[in-house]
Amino acid sequence: MYQVLYRKYRPKVFSDVVGQEHITETLSKEIETGKLSHAYLFTGSRGTGKTTCAKILSKAVNCLSPVDGNPCNECEICRGLDSGAILDVVEIDAASNNGVENIRDIREEINFTPASCKYRVYIIDEVHMLSIGAFNALLKTLEEPPAHVKFILATTEVHKLPVTIVSRCQRFDFKRVSPEAMGKRMEYIAEMENLVLDEDAVSLISRIADGGMRDALSLLDQCIGHDRHVTADIVCRVAGMTGKDHLFSLAGAVANKKSADALSLISDLHASSCDMERLCSDMTNHFRNLMIVKTVKDSGSFLVCTKDELSQYKEQSETFTLETILYCISLLQECMANIKRGVNRRTEMEMTFIKLCTPSLSDDNEALLRRISELEIAIKTGAVKAAPTVSAEGYANEPKPEAKAQPEMPKAEQEALKPTFESEPSPEKTAEEPTKQNDAEDEETIPWAEVLSELQKVNAPLWGVLTDSEAVIRGDFVLIKSNNPTLSSFIRISGNARHVKDSILRVTGKEYRLGLYNSNPSPEKKAEPKKDPLQNLISRARDMGVNVDVK
Repeated sequence: MYQVLYRKYRPKVFSDVVGQEHITETLSKEIETGKLSHAYLFTGSRGTGKTTCAKILSKAVNCLSPVDGNPCNECEICRGLDSGAILDVVEIDAASNNGVENIRDIREEINFTPASCKYRVYIIDEVHMLSIGAFNALLKTLEEPPAHVKFILATTEVHKLPVTIVSRCQRFDFKRVSPEAMGKRMEYIAEMENLVLDEDAVSLISRIADGGMRDALSLLDQCIGHDRHVTADIVCRVAGMTGKDHLFSLAGAVANKKSADALSLISDLHASSCDMERLCSDMTNHFRNLMIVKTVKDSGSFLVCTKDELSQYKEQSETFTLETILYCISLLQECMANIKRGVNRRTEMEMTFIKLCTPSLSDDNEALLRRISELEIAIKTGAVKAAPTVSAEGYANEPKPEAKAQPEMPKAEQEALKPTFESEPSPEKTAEEPTKQNDAEDEETIPWAEVLSELQKVNAPLWGVLTDSEAVIRGDFVLIKSNNPTLSSFIRISGNARHVKDSILRVTGKEYRLGLYNSNPSPEKKAEPKKDPLQNLISRARDMGVNVDVK
């Protein structure tokens, strides 16, 4: 009769246990020196060797001739325990024997001495499944058992055990088996079974198993049933890793902000009987993989995927910012919680992807961070778009992209930005414009703080220059008051002036031209007529004693 690999190659001595040297060395030393505890607690994830170590320990404490703390596996006690002929080692499944009466039976049995062995050993697997009453019934016995009794408790969820139970045991925490150690064990088994096992297949099985040696051998068993030459492609087919194209397509729709494409894909998947909860979980894991690729240099060791899929992940991660990926994961996890509460699964998925494809629909902090991050990248790359034209009804036209280089402003606008432009009007000025800047009756207030807030979003350097500034409205001009000497040079750049105008437009809904406010104009300077150059020359000649007669 065929025996599965994880049972056929279950370790028989501590040295065969993979990846748990910190535990096996301690246990073998205790057996070698005879310093044994009355109760042990083995914790850790599935398939890491808890039950295996419990069985080896139960044999080692009863072995007639142990070798370096390991059972010899040759004496009658070891052979009897392996075959089941000796009943002094009792394995109990706490999942199905979790009542008070089951613990009472144990309490009655421990009063009898072992029939063949030195110790009666009770291995209680999944001990966290015991009821509260059963734990209470076990407390006193576990603390002070008879000298001929040993308890070994095993669990995957140690946090569910009462602290009174944990404190009465010697605790050992089993780690997840590393992919390297797992690979060596599989290569050894493949050699014993005369299998051909590709290196890529070993690496892929190790990552899929997620630290569980039993899971790795079970998957290897399935692959052997398909073909005795195990390749990465066979592992993918057996593990059900094919068919991820729809995940990349949905993520691409999010990157391109095409909600219609996302809804069409969800509709097709729903028609193909795809479970929406499973789809949500797969999409969460997909964005998690993008996050790993985005943040980790050697991301291949963290992902369970083929080399082709890894290259796809790397390529698609370039279309997302890290803030966007984190936002997507957060929104998908929220969607998963809503689906589990019993709402319409398809509708919830569709709502989630519409939010993912339309960032403006979300106003939480993560969505705002995502949009700010995209804006920062656009500023750095010079891909910032100007604000759209505003009408009375709202935004009417899409903005035109600006060029990277900031051209100089037209000469007419530069003249309008001179501090003395009120005395020397520029060609832009109309007949209705004021001619005296000190005439406070023609000035109107403007919500300048709001304008600066809008400006900060699109042009942080210029916002810093204008931080302590003020402004007023005079006709169709906005006059800026500032003591910063760099303002004049900053505002003359066409791109900077455009940003200020757009910010004013978004706040007031009206387009204005810009000017610099001159709070102390000099009337004498303004009224002084221009001197004739010829008169200057005559005056200088007369000062030198030359008689010049001008008619």
